[in-house]
Amino acid sequence: MNDPLEKSGIVVVDKPQGLTSHDVVARLRRFFGTRKVGHAGTLDPMATGVLVAGIERGTKLLAHLVAEDKVYETTIRLGASTTTDDAEGEITETHDASAVTDDAIHEQIALLTGDIMQVPSKVSAIKIDGRRAHELVRAGEEVTIPPRPVTVHAFDVSEIRHHDGVVDIDARVHCSSGTYIRSLGRDLGAALGVGGHLIALRRTSVGPFSIDDAHTLDALEDNAVLSLTMDEALTRSWPVLDVTTDEYAALSMGKWLEPRGLKGVHAAVGPDGKAVALVKEQGKRLATVFVARPSTL
Repeated sequence: MNDPLEKSGIVVVDKPQGLTSHDVVARLRRFFGTRKVGHAGTLDPMATGVLVAGIERGTKLLAHLVAEDKVYETTIRLGASTTTDDAEGEITETHDASAVTDDAIHEQIALLTGDIMQVPSKVSAIKIDGRRAHELVRAGEEVTIPPRPVTVHAFDVSEIRHHDGVVDIDARVHCSSGTYIRSLGRDLGAALGVGGHLIALRRTSVGPFSIDDAHTLDALEDNAVLSLTMDEALTRSWPVLDVTTDEYAALSMGKWLEPRGLKGVHAAVGPDGKAVALVKEQGKRLATVFVARPSTL
């Protein structure tokens, strides 16, 4: 008997520079021969690296992956501000950053680490009154985005280079979902009084998916393969709960089970090693959060 989910799962793409996340989805639809492709966590055209895409029923899993921590490698340039907080925007002002010391940089980076309030970039995909902020900016409208809480778990500097009146900082940032690295560069430059923007950005992981899982678009065009099957994606991303055949059948129909003292979401896996659903204890029942293999498949 064929597995109805054999063509469903996750593809981790190493997004090249110059393409939008939507461009990547369009190509994956062609490579995999299906309209059912989506992605979690937009990457700007300038950015490269990990873009997590869902294929077929894998698209239904994406909503549960969006809240994952992310890791980035970036280069921040001090000495200039741009309209987009990155190198793709127009320079709005420049300052001589030669007097900025390494100690001052580390001091301000420490203040941008931990639980902070951050104003997202004006050209972000955040919605204001139902429209994307970047769409409003490009239409010439004034945009005010309120600050929001984010967590920067680590902001580690690997190299600081002073040259030609600017300072380039290579860093690794581990942060919560919803954190804008462009905003970190902007705020670092503002705090030092010289302006700042990103000149390079690469995402190296989204939750449990890393650049080691990623395929280039060229490789996928030659051989359209999943990075992880639905079972692999579910059991890598959540703790496993073993269930009996009868419990498996009940969960496949969206029924709830008796609670068993679980903390958080688990992947329910049957005796055959197949994941049937994501489950979570809610009150006095163990309920499904997402059914991977509904009985109707």
